[in-house]
Formats: sequence, C-alpha cells, structure tokens
Amino acid sequence: MTRATRTKAPGRAVPALTHQAEDYLKAIYEIERDGDAAGTTAIAARLGIASASVSGMVRRLARQGLVTVERYHGARLTPKGRRLALQLIRRHRILESYLVTRLGFGWDGVHAEAERLEHAASSKLIEAMAAALGHPSADPHGAPIPRADGTVEEARLRTVDDLAVGARARVARMSDRDPALLRYLGELGVRPGVTLRLVDRAPFEGPMTIAVGRARHVIGIGVARRVYVK
Repeated sequence: MTRATRTKAPGRAVPALTHQAEDYLKAIYEIERDGDAAGTTAIAARLGIASASVSGMVRRLARQGLVTVERYHGARLTPKGRRLALQLIRRHRILESYLVTRLGFGWDGVHAEAERLEHAASSKLIEAMAAALGHPSADPHGAPIPRADGTVEEARLRTVDDLAVGARARVARMSDRDPALLRYLGELGVRPGVTLRLVDRAPFEGPMTIAVGRARHVIGIGVARRVYVK
C-alpha cells in the first residue's frame, strides 16, 4: 500500500495525498501546460500506466477539489490543484539542482533520484536546499523552478525544428525524462544557455545540421523537436 504524505505551503493546509496521487497532479499540470487535453489516454501515457486505472484516481482527486472533469476534455486542475502540483514540481526541480550542483550527480541521472526523494523530503529541507543553492530560477535542464508560493512563469518556447536555416538561438531547456537523450545532448555540447545555429536541414523531415561553437553535428528531427530554444 502506498504511504500517504502531506505537502504543506506556509500558512495553507493541503490534503493528504498518496505518492500516486501526487504524480497524477504533476502529470495533469504538464499535459495542460503543453496545451493538450488531460484525458484518460494522455494521463496514462504520461505516467506509463494502463488507461483503465486512471478514471478512479481522477474521481478521487475531483472529490478532494483538486481537479474538475469535463466531457471531451478530461481532467483540469482547480486553482488548489494547480498550486499543489507546482509545489510538487518545485520539490522535484530543487532536488535535481541540489543533486547536480552539490552532490556531483550527472544531469542525465537525477530525474529518477528526484522522483524517489520528492515524496519523502520535508518542505523545510527543500527550502534549506533552495537557500543553499541561492534560490535558483531553473533546474539543470533549464526548466523553471516554481516559487515557494506556488507560482511559475512558463515561457512559450520554440524547438530547434522550428528554426529557419541560418538562424541562431539559445538553448533554453530539454526534458529530464530520457537519460540517453541527455547523455547524447551532453556529448554534443547542447545544454541550457548554449547558442547554436541551424546550418542545414534535409527535405521531407530528414536530418538537420547544427553548429555548436566550431563543431557541427547532424541530429535527427526527433532530437530537434525535444530541444527548446529562445
């Protein structure tokens, strides 16, 4: 049985949730952030579970006032659900930042570690880590860290695939979920803050050539669509 945890914001009581329920809130937030409908299939795909198990949890979250359920759309976070989801995401991204910056973890291996730790770490410990890091605004993968009050600025970003040939852009972020992709990007020198240029692209969604400093690399369109730039 999953142990229930309680996440608190200063001065605000929040419902006790299982680890699984917390993961659902984060997943629904991410789906909504990407502009998609948080239906049963989308939630199941995000969490890597069977669709049949989603409906019951969504109903439980609705009874707790954390989501509403709309026909043809699926689950939507309520303001309370959104605040809680952002608090959970803050925990995760501060943990990732601390593991990389202070404990020497590679940026490709911290997602799974942070997933395990975020359910157990107290709010006091998370805020102490944030203070020790100087209250960073982004995690090692460029994702914005929500503020302690449960707010965040999510900028609309393009991907490398959106660039015109010859265009330069600064890498803003990439997903932390695929260690192999992060290792590959690290080998190419593609990290948040790095400026790259799209040198060429083959027709019919063929490979692209990018320049990172003096080096040139050929990447597939699948990689180009997972690197976000400003």
